[in-house]
Amino acid sequence: MSDQGILETFPNPAPGRDYVIEHTSPEFTSMCPKTGQPDFADMTVSYVAGQLCVELKSLKLYFNAYRNEGIFYEAVTNQILDDLVSVLEPRSLTVTSIWKPRGGLISTITASYEAK
Repeated sequence: MSDQGILETFPNPAPGRDYVIEHTSPEFTSMCPKTGQPDFADMTVSYVAGQLCVELKSLKLYFNAYRNEGIFYEAVTNQILDDLVSVLEPRSLTVTSIWKPRGGLISTITASYEAK
């Protein structure tokens, strides 16, 4: 289960400017809900901040909370998007997960948000 309460923020130092912030975790891990086997991904969060930015240690701890979570690739990618949008209220945000080969397949999941 995701715990967006782990996520901490700080004020955007340049709220009047659109600029891209990108964080990549090459060691993201969750569990396959069917087999219980570990799944490994490069998880990238790219966003244009509104008033808030995510604090990196809290993002790392948030990602680590998925380590023993049985969840499909599509679900975890969209859950991370939903949690970060809820906490940050960004102008835009994209989460891309690139999953390491399992059974000869590499999967890439991309979920995006644009403020209205």
